[in-house]
Parts: sequence; structure tokens; C-alpha cells
Amino acid sequence: MENTPGLAMQITAAAPAIAYTSGWPHRAQVRLGEPEWARGSAPTLLIGSTLVVCPQLVEVEPKLVKYTLTEQQADMLRQIAAASGAVPIAPKSSSTAWALEQRGLIKRSWRGSGHVAVVTSDGRYFLKHGKHPKEVQAEKERLAGDAEQAEHAPADGSELIARLQSATTGKLTVPDPGPRTRGRWRAAYYDALHHGHVPGEHKLRWTGRQRGDCVFTLVDEEAEKAAQPPPVPTIDVPDVLHRPHQLVRATRKALGRSKTVVDTRGTPEAIPLHVSREQADRALRIMHALLTEAESCGYQVETRTEHHRGQAEHQMVIVIRRHALPLAITEQTTKVPHEPTAQQIRQQQRNPWTRIPKFDHKFNGRLELGAPAKSWYQHSYTHRDSARWTLESRLGHLLHDLEQRAAAAERQQREEELRKAEQRRRWYAAVAHARERQLERHRAGVLVEQVRARLRADEIRAFCRAARTRADGASAAAEELEWLQWAEAYADRIDPLCAPLVAPPDPPASREALRELLQGDLYTHPWPFDGKGRWMPPEEEVTQYP
Repeated sequence: MENTPGLAMQITAAAPAIAYTSGWPHRAQVRLGEPEWARGSAPTLLIGSTLVVCPQLVEVEPKLVKYTLTEQQADMLRQIAAASGAVPIAPKSSSTAWALEQRGLIKRSWRGSGHVAVVTSDGRYFLKHGKHPKEVQAEKERLAGDAEQAEHAPADGSELIARLQSATTGKLTVPDPGPRTRGRWRAAYYDALHHGHVPGEHKLRWTGRQRGDCVFTLVDEEAEKAAQPPPVPTIDVPDVLHRPHQLVRATRKALGRSKTVVDTRGTPEAIPLHVSREQADRALRIMHALLTEAESCGYQVETRTEHHRGQAEHQMVIVIRRHALPLAITEQTTKVPHEPTAQQIRQQQRNPWTRIPKFDHKFNGRLELGAPAKSWYQHSYTHRDSARWTLESRLGHLLHDLEQRAAAAERQQREEELRKAEQRRRWYAAVAHARERQLERHRAGVLVEQVRARLRADEIRAFCRAARTRADGASAAAEELEWLQWAEAYADRIDPLCAPLVAPPDPPASREALRELLQGDLYTHPWPFDGKGRWMPPEEEVTQYP
């Protein structure tokens, strides 16, 4: 289906025709031709290259309504139906009444200071038959064209396999067919299985044998097995520690003499542990198995001390590909009612403003292993005891999560390095381009000045020749001749063509000299020009300036 608004639409067969997502005879596809998703909109049927309007093919509803009721909703419906008049709706039950109203089972109205509700005919029908009238009507419409829809089912297993192979996704979906249609598809399915129509390396799967949509899938088993990730290995936890890990030995020495709670989270050179005394031995055995397996995989296990806001924080980390992943093991707690002590009671009697806690948090025997609280990786990799498994059975998954987290961090670091390298390359390219523009502007200025000097020299020489021509008929004064000689000599001095032409020296390549031409921060990276203006970038991969 194309152009459908997802799950907000319910499509039911309204005519003797079958609609499945792929594998329609002649490669037919159902398309909605109208942009408005109202009931009665005419969809289009694409058969080959011909577009045919089929107003009775499917019926489109604006939203999918679940007509099943919860126990609370059913109780309210029975109470409203049993009353002789309108029943007031309490504010706390407004959501339940809204759900019944959406299903058309009751009708609400505002009266006085609140809502009242009365049962509708659909609501009485629902209480009597246990089904909504629209469900019954939809079932009748679905079964009306069952015989005609069955004719579009594959005749045998070979046709079913052919349709599956022609489908782009290798899947066929028949939306909630009737009994006869479902039986025809069932017969084709078993015919394909028992008469060798299924290709050797494939497997035919079918869901929806009794109810709901029928989905047929042709799966390549070898490709499916190859695509599956390898199983996560298990890590065995010993019952008794004969040669414990060195960190386990150090932690065992740091346990202290407490008979109720063990807390080594603030102890250096130890495993962060916060459990009850009864679970301490189990926690150490779990950590021994995990740390031993991590070191056998080539990872490093070490403790670190970092200072944060003037306080020392002690961590135990597993280093995978230069990424340190902290770990801590704690015991979960359960909230139980607090029993005030005699001292708390006396203190409250002396001071009524004294607050006694209502609940206590007691250890419940369930261990949790993962990133410590308030760390960068909090909740990223954490496994715990549950009703389905124990923490010992999840150690392999935890180590796998650590490997995945390290790989993700390495991938993110590589992407960050590539991003910074690209920024650095663009910055140096911008600097080189600014230097080119500076040289171009400087040389153009020198050239323009030379042209102007040449024109000025020619004008001076022309002036001197005119003065001498005027003086041919009479003797020129000595002062005039001296002035003309100096003027001609000056023209020769300012004329650039009186000497060999050479390129002008380059201007300085300092940050201040390029500030006008280079946009952005001039101190983002080391400056690529030395004191003599030579291009010497610090990175080898940067393109050399010509």
C-alpha cells in the first residue's frame, strides 16, 4: 500500500476482491488516489501500466478503533446501562468515559458542574452480544466476498512459489481473509511443501493459520544464518575462589568488619562495591570471572584515581582499544515502610517538626553490574538479576556490550578526527587562497603604478620636446636648458622601461597582513607562513602552496 497514513488507517475488504501487498495477478497494486483519508474515498488499482479507479475495492476509515474493553471500562458501561437516567461522571473517571464515548458505547453531555452519560444502542448491543455492531458488520463485509476472493488465491504450490519469487521482498500478505480464502492459501502452502516446489536453499514460512493476516515468506536460510550475529559466549563463575584476581584480593582486604553493608566505592586500588554482607562473596566471584575473561581477551584491567571538584574519585576500568570503561557492582534495594525507633519517637514528641522517614531502602539480594552512577557511561551497559536470569548468566553479554561501546567510541573518535582534519584542511586552503589574493592585489597595484609612471614620463618628455621646439628660433636661456635637462633626467628615472623589469618583492604574510582577506579566527591553527613569507604548514597532508 502506498500513501497510507500508517497505523491510523483500517482497510477492510468491501467487494469480492482480494488485496495483498505483492504478488497480485498481473502485478496489481492498490493505491489511494485521493489525499483525503475519508470514508468512501476511491482508491486506484494499478494493473501493468493502466490505472483503474475501484471505488468498491477497499474501505478506508480515519482511524483504527479497538473495541475490546478493559475491566474498568466494562464496569462503567454496565453501571451506566443499569441506571434509569443519566449517570454523573466523576472527574477521576473521565478518561474511562472518554474511551467508551470514542467507541460509541455511551454519550456524554455537560449538565450543571460536570459530565453525565447515557448508554447508546451500540452500548446495549455490546453488553448483550459481547461485540460491537461495527465489528459484526465488518465481519459480514469481510465474508461477503469470500468466494470471489478465494478465486484469486494460488491454484497450487508452484504458483505460490512463483508469486513469492516475483515479489520484490519475497513476502506476500493477505489481509485477514475469509475461511474459504484462507483454506485455498493453506492448501497452496502445503502443496508447495509436500511436492517439492520450494527451492532447495530456501524455506517457506507462513503466519496467520487461524486468524489475522496471512503472511507467506520465502527465506534463504544460508543468507539468514550468515546475517545472524555469532552467539555471545558464556562466562563461568566459580563456586569457590582458589586463586582470585589481584583486584579481588585487594578488595577482599578492604571489605572491613561491617556485618551489614560492604562499601568500597571510595577505596583506592579496589573494586567499587556496594552490597550487603551476604552478597559480598558472590559479588567478588562474579568480578573475578569477568576480570579474568577480560584479560584473556587482551584487555587491560586497572584502577584509576581522578580529582573532580577537589575530591578524589576512585574507579576500576576495563581498557578496550584505549577506551577506559568504568565498572561498579551494587545491590538493588526495595522500598519498605519505615519502623520508627524509640529515639525517633521521643525526638518527635519533644519537637513536633521533626520528620520521620516513611520508607527505608533495604537490600533485596539482586546484584547489578555496570557503569557507576554519575559517570559518563551511566545506564549504557548495565546488567542485573531478574526473574528470568541471574547476573552470572549475563556476564558474556556485559563484556560484549563493553566491546560494542569501545568500538562505538573508537568510531566516534575517528569521525571526530576526520571532521577536525577536514576543518584544518579547509582553514589552510582559506589561508592559501587569501595569500594568493594578497599577492595578486599587491602585484596589480605595482603594475598600475608602473603604467602610470610610464605615462607620466612620456608626458614629461613630450613637454620637454615642445619646449625645445619653441626655443629653436631663439637662443634659450641657460636656466631653461638646465631645467629641461633635469626634467628629461627625471623622466628617465621614473620610467620603468629604462631598466630591466623584475617582479616586485612579496608583501609580508603575517596574520595582520591577511586579516582583511581572511574571514574567521586567525588563531584556529598554527600559522603556515614563516617570517620570510614561505609556505610551511605543520601538517604534511595539507596541500602545498604553489
